[in-house]
Amino acid sequence: MAQKNTPLKESQQEPFVFAKNNYRLLLLSIAMVVLGFILMIGETDIYEFKKIILAPIIVLAGFGVGFVAILKKPAQNN
Repeated sequence: MAQKNTPLKESQQEPFVFAKNNYRLLLLSIAMVVLGFILMIGETDIYEFKKIILAPIIVLAGFGVGFVAILKKPAQNN
């Protein structure tokens, strides 16, 4: 029985889903959310400006940056 000589498919590198900038934005987003939660920690006054206004704004901004990082279309380098 004769063997078929089929050429092996060359392995093509598939592009990553995200570009380098997307990953940087995603890491920035995670850092912002963690910073926001760290600002909420403490045993001092529960109604402190830092805890009830600043920290939630930083957390929400972190989620917003993460949303942008996921939806941002990577630039085509052709």
